[in-house]
Amino acid sequence: MQLIYEQSVPGRRGVRLPASDVPPAAALPATLLRKERAGLAEVSELDLVRHFTNLSRRNFSVDTNFYPLGSCTMKYNAKVLENSAALFAPYHPMTALLPGGVALCQGTLGMLHDLGKMLADITGMDEVTTQPLAGAHGEMTGIMLIAAYHAARGNRAKKKYVVVPDSSHGTNPASAAIAGYEIITVPTAPYGDMDLELFKKAMNDEVAAVMMTCPNTLGLFNPHIKEISDIAHSHDALMYYDGANLNAIMGKVKPGDVGFDVVHVNLHKTFGTPHGGGGPGSGPVGVKKELIPFLPQPRIVMDGDGTFQLEVTNPGSIGRTANFFGNFGVMVKAYAYMIMLGREGLIQVSEQAVLNANYIKEKLKPYYDLPYDMTCMHECVFSASKQLAHGVHAIDIAKFLIDKGYHPPTVYFPMIVKEAIMIEPTETESKAVMDAFIEVMIEAALTAESNPQALHDAPLTMPISRLDETKAAREQNVCCAW
Repeated sequence: MQLIYEQSVPGRRGVRLPASDVPPAAALPATLLRKERAGLAEVSELDLVRHFTNLSRRNFSVDTNFYPLGSCTMKYNAKVLENSAALFAPYHPMTALLPGGVALCQGTLGMLHDLGKMLADITGMDEVTTQPLAGAHGEMTGIMLIAAYHAARGNRAKKKYVVVPDSSHGTNPASAAIAGYEIITVPTAPYGDMDLELFKKAMNDEVAAVMMTCPNTLGLFNPHIKEISDIAHSHDALMYYDGANLNAIMGKVKPGDVGFDVVHVNLHKTFGTPHGGGGPGSGPVGVKKELIPFLPQPRIVMDGDGTFQLEVTNPGSIGRTANFFGNFGVMVKAYAYMIMLGREGLIQVSEQAVLNANYIKEKLKPYYDLPYDMTCMHECVFSASKQLAHGVHAIDIAKFLIDKGYHPPTVYFPMIVKEAIMIEPTETESKAVMDAFIEVMIEAALTAESNPQALHDAPLTMPISRLDETKAAREQNVCCAW
């Protein structure tokens, strides 16, 4: 398949507009004008439509395939949410920052303000900033808030460490390290959670924060979480909640109620806007009242008369962490999602997500190793150790699933599980869809025993077959035609 630029023909156009009869208000300064053409592809409208339609047919997405990508919550994105975001398309994001612009943006500022209040309620926080643009960006914002909190108390030099479980997302220790902290990693106990006794030994007064995902990346809820929070607070350490797995406990448990002080929420996971295909993220951060003085500015605040203003006068703020107020379109969709479902609907989301994951877990247990055989939350983590005895790896099963029309689950994460296969069906998949997926997973397990080469050869139906993945990573070539 040719690139759109390879289809370009000089002079070809998709549409030709008549000359404008409206005189320009003023000529643009020469410094803003291009010295040469932009170099865009010159194609007809039909060329353009066919090109991108054919590209979309080669893509796996939630709209076309079951997408059980563990720890990513790839739920269906209802099109009414896209329509809601489109309502705001005419509004320029810089409007509120212009002189007098706040008065023109009361509706949009009000929506962001209300969204923050709803997220604060769901997470048990006191205030939320919507600025962070993704989960990792939210983590970075959160760890900067924690550092600012300790600095304000005169403890920044003393606080040297951040504690993370060995099952954590890699962005947790990365964010803490970027902020200047050293990492203490606590192993997972046989019961599937951070080893409580080893955690107690690791804690000391030099620990700034404990970063945890709850439920963790094994899909298990930590029954000791309140005790862990109390221990951290006894050492003047703050608790950070990685919100990647909030879909499992939404409406059931508020992270703030079990001791977390800072939370990031993945709107593009939990609230209806899956990020598959490189879509935008959004990672609002909520905090307890002690950390409000350090939140990014400008903050959206409500005056006594009900109007919304931008606060930029807080000297303790860590400053702006993103342009404008975050990924606005994603936030509109999350707001519409919450309004559409309501409190009871959000509770049902988590209940159904947990039920679906446990259904898949029980059905596949006879065929795949289950390192932590207990009731899971929103995702279940298998191991391809049984298949490894026949020379079949988790990646081979993933490639086999592509041939069968399924986006593969997450493989090789969490890294503490050998040949990990992490499956998250979300609440939006029907029993029929899951049953069909289960049958294919069983077929993969049986094929691994009878004909392992068939798994090694997969995928056979795609434009590109099996790659040398190490070479592909080291010698990237994103310009070649298929």
